[in-house]
Amino acid sequence: MARRKGRNASRHWHLMDLHIHTPASSDYQEANVSCLDVLHRAEARGLEIIAIADHNTVAGYRRMQEEIQQLELLEGLGRLTEEEKGRLKEYRRLLKKILVLPGFEFTATFGFHILGIFSPEKTVREIEHLLLSLNIPPDQLDDGSSTVGATSDVLTAYRLIDEAGGLAIAAHANSTNGVAMRGFPFGGQTKIAYTQDPHLHALEVTDLGQKGRRSTAAFFNGTKPEYPRRMHCIQGSDAHRLRTDPKNKKNLGVGDRATEVLLPEVSFEALKALFLSNDFARTRPQRPTKDQAPEQEYDFIRQAREEGPSIVQDFHESMTVRGGRLYAIIADVCAFANTNGGTLYVGASADPKKPPAGVPNPKEAVKRLQREISNRISPPLQCQVDTQETQGKTIIRVLVPRGEDPPYAVDDNKIYVRDEAETGLAVRDEIVQLVLRGRKEAVAAALAEAPPVAEAAPEPVETAEAGTPPPRTGVEIVRVDERDGVRYYTMRDLRNGNVVKNVTESSARRLWHYAISEYKNLPADLKLAPITWHGDLGLLKARRHGKRKRFDLAQRSPEGIRLYFGVTEDGVHGDWKLVVGADGE
Repeated sequence: MARRKGRNASRHWHLMDLHIHTPASSDYQEANVSCLDVLHRAEARGLEIIAIADHNTVAGYRRMQEEIQQLELLEGLGRLTEEEKGRLKEYRRLLKKILVLPGFEFTATFGFHILGIFSPEKTVREIEHLLLSLNIPPDQLDDGSSTVGATSDVLTAYRLIDEAGGLAIAAHANSTNGVAMRGFPFGGQTKIAYTQDPHLHALEVTDLGQKGRRSTAAFFNGTKPEYPRRMHCIQGSDAHRLRTDPKNKKNLGVGDRATEVLLPEVSFEALKALFLSNDFARTRPQRPTKDQAPEQEYDFIRQAREEGPSIVQDFHESMTVRGGRLYAIIADVCAFANTNGGTLYVGASADPKKPPAGVPNPKEAVKRLQREISNRISPPLQCQVDTQETQGKTIIRVLVPRGEDPPYAVDDNKIYVRDEAETGLAVRDEIVQLVLRGRKEAVAAALAEAPPVAEAAPEPVETAEAGTPPPRTGVEIVRVDERDGVRYYTMRDLRNGNVVKNVTESSARRLWHYAISEYKNLPADLKLAPITWHGDLGLLKARRHGKRKRFDLAQRSPEGIRLYFGVTEDGVHGDWKLVVGADGE
């Protein structure tokens, strides 16, 4: 079969749809559709990358290969009819224009759907062997049915697809048969496992074009405490027909819900490198074409500024040495590496209403910042530093990975961590936690190099807790001790559960200092505190912190009243939502 080689060029936006079915899927909605028809429709929609992903089979892609091979055989024998010559010519033309990737939509246990997408160099035989390894019955390998009985679990599917060199993508993750388990009244731990697994490359969602914190992409942007891994999000048509069904607009056609990707070349390797990177600005929903409603040029920096500073992003207007601005940037890089990773924007403030200042001499500024990061942060940390355009100004973007060898330090001895939207020096207990994390990741890396275990990963099991768990962000004052007239506080970080001892009012970071100040103003008998109770959960205070709301909350327990300070909206869950009421909206 003819192969389409990647085009070497500077990065450009390319349109892709990685979720297209053919009549090889038993639930395909149109009769007499050929693979050539699918390619023609993909061309008409402007697609440059597509994946044929039939249900639990690679039969559709195989039939296309077999048809081309048969036509080429007849061509070699000089026995092609005029109609066959036309078909072969069209296949060759279209396969030079469109990168067609083989794949499948696998039905895991409990009905969850997973896309496995592979390089064109991957043979059909290899992909079919993988499907057999995922427990697709041999006699159903060509059926294209979405219901094939007991198969492998979700985590095993991710691992086997990844180990086979493919892309593991959670299909329509936020809707029916999706691993994000929308609408399920249970599944917290399972949902975390299914959307944060290291073998999972991306989430396919149906609301990529929506903005706001309620969109699926915003939910998985790394700010949620229980979902610290930021996920690449794309959209696909899940087309079971050539064009959208006029009687049911939910039945989309080829390319009707596509994704634009910024790639250096059109190739599977470039696409996989994108999904393995921590650059989340190189995917976007398809923009309207010129003959559709006009839309502003996509500006991910402007969108980031509207979202504001968070645990995974921050903004600096300049990087001058005077005023400590350059050092503040280096401290943020260190903090992101020690926490969840993140993105820094230099040359624009966090206020989206304020025009960006830009960076003078951007090329020199990039070199200087790269040099400063290299010289001042240890151990070595690989960051991507580049320039971007926003509102007519050039700014610098720094992509910081979550470090694999923490703790990271500035000038060998200053260790910073990220606390929600702020950076601060780590205290002793946090440094201990970073050291333990570094040792744990070193052990995990060593185990990853060991031979794989044949036994399949078990399904995650939900466990029930007595009462409502604490909020997931903010801090709790666990204990107060007084020594030589000085109060020492024991604080619990509600995002990760880490306990930090011996915090004083003078040494406390901003959020801790706020918690201590508020705690000191409360009556000694907390039963007299101005708490609005809803059963055993209570609201002490609601306030605005920049664009976001924060809450001070209380909870009755057998040990007494527990107090939680500076809880963000991301940390409010379950019955806590009833406590904050309208304040949480």
